Amino acid sequence: MNRKLAFIGLGVMGYPMAGHLQKAGNDVTVYNRTKSKADAWVREYGGRAAPTPGEAAEGADIVFSCVGNDDDVLEIALGVDGAFYGMKAGSIFVDHTTASAGLAQHLDIAAQDRGIAFLDAPVSGGQAGAEQGTLTIMVGGDAAYYDLVAPVMDAYARKQQLLGPTGCGQLAKMVNQICIAGVVQGLAEGLHFAEAAGLDPEAVVEVISKGAAQSWQMDNRHKTMVAREFDFGFAVDWMRKDLGIVLDEARRNGAQLPLTALVDQFYADIQHMGGGRWDTSSLIARFPKPRFTEE
Repeated sequence: MNRKLAFIGLGVMGYPMAGHLQKAGNDVTVYNRTKSKADAWVREYGGRAAPTPGEAAEGADIVFSCVGNDDDVLEIALGVDGAFYGMKAGSIFVDHTTASAGLAQHLDIAAQDRGIAFLDAPVSGGQAGAEQGTLTIMVGGDAAYYDLVAPVMDAYARKQQLLGPTGCGQLAKMVNQICIAGVVQGLAEGLHFAEAAGLDPEAVVEVISKGAAQSWQMDNRHKTMVAREFDFGFAVDWMRKDLGIVLDEARRNGAQLPLTALVDQFYADIQHMGGGRWDTSSLIARFPKPRFTEE
């Protein structure tokens, strides 16, 4: 079924996600703050670009967004020429940004006031998942609207699930980031220990990755971590943004997250080393790489 869609935010995630929607046979209008990026998207995929979020949203059945943080979402939804003001009654706004649960609840109320619907739907899978169309999507909101949107999101999702009312998608994404932080730190320490002990990290990983220590991070990042190459995914600056959201929510709900708070500070160390744009596996950079001499 051909649908009229809008996609706001053409960063490393949004650009290919919007492309998958257009390639699936939908009529997609895009908006990006940097106009040249939107123009490049149209040249690559077709569709059209609009000069404001509100104009992109006009007439769309579903409006998707994937921007930077809470403030960015507020600006493109409710700011001057925001998408909410261009959306028709009965249409649905789906936010793929990793943001706070409180923002999702605020936007849900604002959407209802305007006769439209809102779903919070943060994603996991990184740039590679967006490009390959294999993202995981955690959704909060009304089941009836989710049922309408889910077949459309299949264009770039390997797994998606409705987890409860508005805000639950964002809360689930927080769980995702908590788990990633602990796993990456454990892998960094394990590889550092192997190096310090004079072991071949590759040989060690070959063995332990077949047992209980196996993880996505181990399978996909151990080689580049050993090589101290960190240009392969989600940036430290964005991870710190996400962990800040997590820790703020934990202060509200009483969850105790000592490891997450510690790893957040380790990521701050990476930022101080100039690694804000390195990927999250760069936690190993806090450790010196042993230099062994041949005898």
